Amino acid sequence: MNYKNESIISVGLVQMACSTDADKNLETAVDSIRSASKQGAQIICLPELFLTQYFCQTEDAKNFSLAEPLPGPTSEILSRLAKELQVVLIVPLFEKRTEGIYHNTAIIIDVDGSLAGKYRKMHIPDDPSFFEKFYFTPGDTGFKSFPTRYGKVGVLICWDQWFPEAARLTALSGAQFLFYPTAIGYKDEDAKVSKQQISAWKTIQKSHAISNGVFLGSVNRVGRENSLTFWGQSFICNPFGEIIEQGTNKPHVLIAHCRISDIEKTRQEWPFLRDRRIDAYKDLSKLYLDSND
Repeated sequence: MNYKNESIISVGLVQMACSTDADKNLETAVDSIRSASKQGAQIICLPELFLTQYFCQTEDAKNFSLAEPLPGPTSEILSRLAKELQVVLIVPLFEKRTEGIYHNTAIIIDVDGSLAGKYRKMHIPDDPSFFEKFYFTPGDTGFKSFPTRYGKVGVLICWDQWFPEAARLTALSGAQFLFYPTAIGYKDEDAKVSKQQISAWKTIQKSHAISNGVFLGSVNRVGRENSLTFWGQSFICNPFGEIIEQGTNKPHVLIAHCRISDIEKTRQEWPFLRDRRIDAYKDLSKLYLDSND
């Protein structure tokens, strides 16, 4: 595929509050995408499971009715919007693959409205108020990047952001941009340590940008939903891990201008990909290195 020969690509993140009304959430997303496009954004990412409130706080089989097939009504609406605005969209959805198999999925829509790729969340958490294993089958798409009009896009989802192996494999597939649509927050009893949690969350993701020499965008939701307060703080950083645009804890459309030549410059000066000892990493396929192995 031929890429558009532009040295600077503008990235947009839609940080939004999600209500109990899916139609309203979709309307908010569409309005925000239009706003981002008017501000020059060429690649625009929505937050994880943006159509609904974060239903994984409880285990309730009724919530499976929130899932939709792909392609489906939401993907078709946003495909038409991508074509109209000539933008690349990253759209996270609750996917119904078939009866009894559901995924936490993100699709990448190219500027002609076609499906450039699909990623299904690989790492599925099971923590208090994050009971995702009840709902989501672990992904089977592997870690890939997808060619689009504006460059090669890699997508990982929320809990994936804590695993450097996922970022590395996505970068090795050629990703120039790594996006993390996210739904992360804290419970009231964790409010005192929320600053440390947010700091750790930013640090781990910035480290992925640095170690892989890619631009990185992490987009979270905001607001209070039942027992969780979602902290927002969406950000875009460059391959040096420098944050070039950042949100607060309020709804906001973030726009950052990414100079593509920074990728090669960073990888030349910090040649982490070159200096890997791939011959020495075979034990990474093991769960743990027991003393008698």
